[in-house]
This record gives sequence, C-alpha cells and structure tokens, in this order.
Amino acid sequence: MEDQIRRMAGILWHWAWLIVIGTALTAASAYVSSRLTPPVYSASTKLLVNEAPKPSSTDSASILINSDRLGQTYSDMMVQQPVLDKVIGTLGLNLSFGQLASAIQVEIVKGTQLLRLTVESEDPAQAAAIANTIPDVFRQQNADLQAQRYADSKANLTRDLDSLSQQIERTQADSTALGVPLSERDRLQTELVQLRQSYASLRQSYETIQLAEAQSTSNIVVTEPAQVPTVPVRPRTLQNTLTAGLAGLILAIGLVSLLEFLDDRVRSPDQAQRLANAPVIGLIARMNNARMNGSGKGKRLNSAEGVETTLVTIQEPRSPIVEAFRALRTNIQFAGVDEPVRTLLITSPGPAEGKSTITANLGVVMAQAGLRVVVVDADLRRPAQQRLFNRAGAGQLGLTDLMLQPPGPVALEGAVQATDVPNLSVMTSGPLPPNPSELLGSQRMQHLLANLKEQFDVVLIDTAPLLPVTDALVLSAVVDGVALVVDSDTTRSGATTQARQQLEQAGARVIGVVMNKLTTRRGGYHYTYYYHYYDAQSEGGKTQSRRRGSAIADNGKA
Repeated sequence: MEDQIRRMAGILWHWAWLIVIGTALTAASAYVSSRLTPPVYSASTKLLVNEAPKPSSTDSASILINSDRLGQTYSDMMVQQPVLDKVIGTLGLNLSFGQLASAIQVEIVKGTQLLRLTVESEDPAQAAAIANTIPDVFRQQNADLQAQRYADSKANLTRDLDSLSQQIERTQADSTALGVPLSERDRLQTELVQLRQSYASLRQSYETIQLAEAQSTSNIVVTEPAQVPTVPVRPRTLQNTLTAGLAGLILAIGLVSLLEFLDDRVRSPDQAQRLANAPVIGLIARMNNARMNGSGKGKRLNSAEGVETTLVTIQEPRSPIVEAFRALRTNIQFAGVDEPVRTLLITSPGPAEGKSTITANLGVVMAQAGLRVVVVDADLRRPAQQRLFNRAGAGQLGLTDLMLQPPGPVALEGAVQATDVPNLSVMTSGPLPPNPSELLGSQRMQHLLANLKEQFDVVLIDTAPLLPVTDALVLSAVVDGVALVVDSDTTRSGATTQARQQLEQAGARVIGVVMNKLTTRRGGYHYTYYYHYYDAQSEGGKTQSRRRGSAIADNGKA
C-alpha cells in the first residue's frame, strides 16, 4: 500500500504541470465569467395563508391536509398570468409575463401555513417592489373571485330592500297627509309597521349573507414584507472560482489517470520485471541533450545523422552516470556466479531503444575494472559501434569479413581493434551483407565466439532488435546470457512480452532487463543518485566548479 501511494504521488508530481494548468484555467475562466455577469439581487416576503374556518371538519389531520393543499394552490395562482399582468401594469415594468414568471419562486415553508415569495432582478429596488405588490394584487383578485358566489343573492336582497324602502316612504307620506280619515290613517300605520318589519328581516338576511361571505373567504396575510437587498445572490465570484478550480483539479487528475491507464509503455522496473519475467539489472536514467566536457566541447550521439560522439563513461568518468553503468556491471557479475557470463548478447524489442550505447558504455566500465573486453558489433543492419568508438573508415576488417574467410580456424588479426581504453577492444560490423540472419546463425559465427572467449574475459555482442528481424534470436541460444534493453519512452508492454516469448522459445538465458531513459522521481522510484562532487580544474590548477550529478545515461541509437 505504501509503495502504491508513493507511486501515485510520483505520477501526480510528474503530471503536476498539467494539473496546475487545468486547475488554473478553470478557476480563471469562472472568475472572469463571474466578473462579467451582471449581479442579480433577491428579495423575499413571507405570507400567511389565512384559511376560512370549516365547521364541518373537526379532524386535525384533515385541517392540516386542507391547509397544505390551499397553500400549494395559492403558490401556483400567484404566478399565473392574470396576477402577473396586473403587477406589470401596476408597476409599469418593461417585462413580459414569461420573463417575470421565470424570476419568481413561491415555496411552502415546511410544517407551517407560511409561503415564501422570492423575486430575483438585476435591480434590487424592483425586486423588492415586485415581491410586495404580488400579494396585494393576488389578495384583491382572490377576494373578487370569492365574492362572485354571493353576488346574485346580495343583488336580489338589495332590490327588495330598495323596493321596501320606497313603499315605507310612500306609506309614511300618505299617513301624515292632511284630510286623511282616521280609519284610513290607522290602516296606513298598520301597513307601515308591517313594511318596516319586512325591511328589518331583509336587512338581517343581507347582513347574514355578508357575514357568511366574509367567513368563507380564504386569503393571505403579509407577515414579513420584502426589503431592498444590498448584496447580490449571484454571481458568487469567490465560490464560483473555488468550485471551478476544484472541478478543474478533479478533471485534470481524471485525465492524468486516463493517460496513465492508456499509456502501455514500460514505465517502471516492477512492470519491466513482470513483463520480461527477468530481474531488472540496470537503471539508466534520461540524460540531457548533450554531455559537455570540462571545456564545454562535449559531443552527443545522433544516430540518424551518424555524428561522432564521445562515450559518457570516457568523457566524465567521475560523474554519477558512470555509477549507473558500474551498478549494471556488478549486477551482471552477480548473475554469473553459478554460470559465468562470458558472452553477453545485448538487444532490445525495437529500434532506437539505446542498446548500442549501453553496450559500448558497459564495455568501458568492465574494461576499467580490469577485465579484457571486446565489443562485437553484430548489428548487421544499422551498426553503431564504429561511430561510438570512432572507427569509421579505419580500413580494417570487421565481423562480416571474418565470415567470408575460407573454412578453417578464424583469424582475428586485423578485425579486433584496440581502443583508447585499456583492456577494451572493438570488432566493427564490416560490410553489410544481404543475409545477416544466416551469417549470424552459421557455424563460422560459433567458432568466432569460441575464439573470442579464449582471448577475452568478456564478449559483449550488440545485435539488431528482436521483433523486426531474427538476428538476435539466432545468436541468443549460443551465448552465455542475454540482456534486454527496454526504453521507458518508447517500448510497449506488448513488445516486451513478445520479446520475452521469442527468447524463451529460442532457449535463451535472459539474465535481466536494462531500463533506459528513465525519468527521475517518477512513479515512486527514485533514480537520482547523489554521489561525488567532482572538480573541473582551471588552467591555473585551481578549482573551477563543483557539481552534483544525477544518474543519467546516453539515449543514443539502438
């Protein structure tokens, strides 16, 4: 678990630039968008649903259900077009019904008879005015709607009251007129009393209807009027920026995870060991574009152009890069404790994975350890050792020249060339043949390797890549061991597995995997070595600089 955590932390650190950019871009976009968006204000008013009493319903649960339904009904009615059109006309708003309706929200306060009416607008005063006008308009329209149920009855009673009032006035006038006989006056007085009683009865009925109308009308009461807001509800610049930044961070981490999932390159020693079914015996990290010597005149290998180069193990013998190759040399020696590795074939699954450069540098550090070493360039398709050791155009024999000699003992004279490194010799490829696989698989090649083993302690053989051609396979069964070079930048998992299967089928002895072009501190593995300080002397012999190195290896032609 701890290793997995370190590996994930290393991956996140490796992709930190992408995570930071993704987070910064989303946060910046949200900030700019929030700043450019006009502020919106919100005003709210609280309303109490004043429900008319229902004498026939005494059940508390029924009362609560009816109240909840009435509140839901009112919340819907307050945003209907008749109410909002009246509000628009009252306030003189330059808004359509749809625009105003989208800015209004009415919700029931849970567990109460209260409604919360919320209005949003870019004008804070307008938001408060709308929130306070809607209840007034709705109350009036609701009262008018409820009054229509009693309108006919009230109108009939009003007509009857008016008619009785007129009769009472006429009868009163007739009874007080001069010359009216006494008997007639008594009759008129009796009729007047009856008319007045009828009028009082009708008046009482009218008042009863008014009372019934008032008691049966449900309405709303403003309990908390809206105030003019001073702080906008959106955009919330800080919150939007933080939320967008968090979303960008999550998306960036998700993208990194996807890239890592889709990346089928061999990126770690554990992965290489699992795919190749062999231990990792060398970790060669990425180097800079050029390795400079003390005077700043260092050269680099450019295999595509065939540029001459100086090997890093010769150029900077005290740098940490050389320690990586010395560790590789030691691991190879440990691999041959029971079965000494005298002839070592170095190959890779595909081209341009650094096998030729690793072969040459390994030969240098082995020779520096006192071993007699010969580097044989058996890559008869794209040879590189003649450039690495500056033997191009030397006019001497090569490997293919020895293959063309008449049958008999192999004469090595003229083909094995000494180098500037004591104990280190090199055999170049010679003229490139049309049938490399047949030459390398011949009995003549086996005799040549036997002769080389008699004269040298170690024979390092640089061959063509495994997957494109069969050159390395035909030699893998006749050497003491095979080292498989894997490039963490280009080698795919499938290619490594296929290379392992081919070597197993050929009966080769794979002593280990050499990982090339590793990125330091990636995936939880620390490839940076802090070794020596080394001094670059000035012309006067004084110390010019002291530098600390990191384990980097030449990533030249494979």
